[in-house]
Amino acid sequence: MAHKHTSVDQHIATIRALVSLPVTTETVLLDGALGRVTISDVVSPVDLPLFRNSQMDGFAVHSADLDGLTRLTIVGEIAARAGTPNPLSPGTTVRIMTGGVVPDGADAVVPVEDTTVDGDTVIIHRRRSPGEYVRDRGSDLHSGGVIVAAGTVLAARHLAAIAAAGLATVDVRRRVRVAVITTGAELVAPGATPLLGQIFDANQVALVALVRATGGVVSTAQRVSDNPKALRAALTDSAAVSDLILTSGGISKGDHEVVREVLEPLGGAVEHLAMQPGGPQCTAVFNGVPVLSFPGNPVSTQVSFTVFVRPLLRAAAGLPAAATIRSPLAEGIDSVPGKRQFLRGRLIAGRVQVVSAPGSHLVVGMAAAELLVDIPDTVTRLEEGDIVRTWSL
Repeated sequence: MAHKHTSVDQHIATIRALVSLPVTTETVLLDGALGRVTISDVVSPVDLPLFRNSQMDGFAVHSADLDGLTRLTIVGEIAARAGTPNPLSPGTTVRIMTGGVVPDGADAVVPVEDTTVDGDTVIIHRRRSPGEYVRDRGSDLHSGGVIVAAGTVLAARHLAAIAAAGLATVDVRRRVRVAVITTGAELVAPGATPLLGQIFDANQVALVALVRATGGVVSTAQRVSDNPKALRAALTDSAAVSDLILTSGGISKGDHEVVREVLEPLGGAVEHLAMQPGGPQCTAVFNGVPVLSFPGNPVSTQVSFTVFVRPLLRAAAGLPAAATIRSPLAEGIDSVPGKRQFLRGRLIAGRVQVVSAPGSHLVVGMAAAELLVDIPDTVTRLEEGDIVRTWSL
């Protein structure tokens, strides 16, 4: 009887039982807070605005002095700078710049375009009501109010509001520390000159970028050959500084499968999933740190991360789950019997267009995609217009 492969959902359940990512707080400077997620409400220690100030360049006045065409004596000028202006006496006015402190006694600002200056007096052409063009203290937010709610992904507008309240730091979720280890004697760094039989290590670049894009931080990124001692050393280094370790390559059934050789004796479980690409998968624990191991083909590695790791990291980071949507196919497709396929596609005019053949080595086809087309393992044929589930990339 043929061996029954593990389903994708069963493997997801295995990973969730194995991996428990910490949710803890760290305090960061605003300069490094973009894209971070607030772990608690950010509360203002001050009123915003901090003081009563002018909304316009113009003249601060007693609104009760204004009765049709009014001439007032100019007794001073208030710029947007530190200092306490003298109270304003009835029948007088002061020039005031945008952001300047509105003096006691004044209750309105007349924009400069509604005035005519005549020596040391100004003619007011339009009556203004109390409060016009005056920004009251606390009119945006009172002290103790929430500037940004917990669970907010911090954008520039949030950081500006926090800074306006005088806060230089913000408490955010600590990023999950993820180590990346790519394996294979054939791997060389991009930029090197490969010998015949060598390939550039695209997987390290992909996994590092995927971790960062998903709210994690790369604790270490290493490339090792098919050498068990070197891999054990890399795992030891990684486990000392990481919450999760990801590896690629070395878990198939052939010779020189270094990840399998090192992790299986430690209780690592290598399974073959009813999945394409990404059939071979391994889960293990090394020095107390969970290890998820993917096959070495570059599309398999990227799809494996998207399906198995991205949901965990986004949840730990406090980010919403990545979008999955259902859309009609642009054309019919065939699928492999008994395997859940993740084809590469794009949404064009509201329809899903497959943009790459299914080969797990087709990195350019993967680059052309913007979504994964999720074909159940029970489906072998879909027609144009059939609805499919897609995962955003």
